[in-house]
Amino acid sequence: MYSRKPQHPLWLLTGFWICVLISVAVVIRRLIALEHPSLSGPPQMAQLDAVFSSHATLMIAHIIPALVFVLLAVGVLLLRRPSKWIHQLFFPFGAITGLTAYAMSRYAIGGWVERSAVLVFDTWFLFSLGCAYRFYHRGQPVKQREWTTRAVGILLGIATTRPVMGVFFASSGATHLTAKQFFGIAFWIGFSINVVVIELWLHSNQRLRVMEPIDRPQANTQSR
Repeated sequence: MYSRKPQHPLWLLTGFWICVLISVAVVIRRLIALEHPSLSGPPQMAQLDAVFSSHATLMIAHIIPALVFVLLAVGVLLLRRPSKWIHQLFFPFGAITGLTAYAMSRYAIGGWVERSAVLVFDTWFLFSLGCAYRFYHRGQPVKQREWTTRAVGILLGIATTRPVMGVFFASSGATHLTAKQFFGIAFWIGFSINVVVIELWLHSNQRLRVMEPIDRPQANTQSR
């Protein structure tokens, strides 16, 4: 049982909320684009919208569960004692998001560079989510929180790719790179940033000090 709510550092919470807001905005923007395709705007953006619209059903099957998962993740990670129903929805929506990401990789705009990033990070996400699910049912909240944090951090890498893509779009006039050429690179950069940050946090002395009051009661319970 948690003895107190973990106090996450401001920089981590700020990054988390930025990623959440970007993720929500991306889903809303994509749903609007699917319903009302834009006939104006930059040519590269119009081409991307056309690609996504060509498999709209699969896109919706991916982004709607992803949106629900991200919103549930806020409760799972930030509430002191999340309701049982939040966890009951959190894991299946995460699984759907991960599995449909595999299907989406078939239409990867960045080709095999993007597809390889999806396969690597999506597999790591599903593995982490599976570990969190196992520890949840074993009644090991500390290990569950660790793996849940890891899974959510990985998935939110898709939000980190957006500003990276923005840099590529903004500099395309100088670099002459097309979306097909830089999409995969942006995926690798964005997801790698999140994975590195989350792993550094999970293995940091600060994180260990934050979680120590929670770990101790659990260890005593197991010893009895």
